[in-house]
Amino acid sequence: MPARTAAKMSLQEVMTQLKKLGTEQTKKTFLRHGAREPYFGVKVGDMKTIQKKVMEDYELSLQLYDTGNSDAMYLAGLIAAPQKMTKADLKKWVKGAYWNMLAGYTVPWVASESRFGRELALEWIDSDEEMVSTAGWSTYASLVAIKPDSELDMTEIEKLLNRVKNEIGSAPNRTRYAMNNFVISVGGYVAPMTAKAKAAAKAIGTVEVDMGDTSCNVPLASDYIAKIEKMGRVGLKRKTARC
Repeated sequence: MPARTAAKMSLQEVMTQLKKLGTEQTKKTFLRHGAREPYFGVKVGDMKTIQKKVMEDYELSLQLYDTGNSDAMYLAGLIAAPQKMTKADLKKWVKGAYWNMLAGYTVPWVASESRFGRELALEWIDSDEEMVSTAGWSTYASLVAIKPDSELDMTEIEKLLNRVKNEIGSAPNRTRYAMNNFVISVGGYVAPMTAKAKAAAKAIGTVEVDMGDTSCNVPLASDYIAKIEKMGRVGLKRKTARC
């Protein structure tokens, strides 16, 4: 069976398809979560029909992100070529990530698979801007999920766990959510650090985050890590950060 080849699509062709896939109901849902115009309201599952055609396209991903259209920006992350992303590209992307779907997922996924993942994660974590620090913690959470333990700095991870314990209560709203997820990610994906992550989760307890007009909840890190342990999945890495 011949290997599947990617389809070359223009920016306009992709934007036309995204517009057709958008629905008013999804627009309303995204609006409650923090999206703003311009965007079409495309479900991620529907967006992946385009991703499967294009596969990876570095130049197109940059063009899509530059539109400022949230759907196009999210798709940009799905078709990006992380190893071709420059540090300048990623810094531009995080600057444009104005809501959690982009700052908590799109940018961290691509950054973590790039050559600059750890460097930018640490830089962004220190930012005073809520969405940038959100991207920082989310990038490091993705890193520990995909990198072999031999490539991780356990001392650094332990320091970050302690930082979460000490700072999560005073961190910006969405940053708290990302910090909590970082603890879960360390506990689930880094077996040598599971015990320390569990201790951090216990010390943190319930994390309060204003999720807006949504039914979303913040997972209790201690319970979540316990579920991963019960399933026997501690230390099992992901092939890719993007999903």
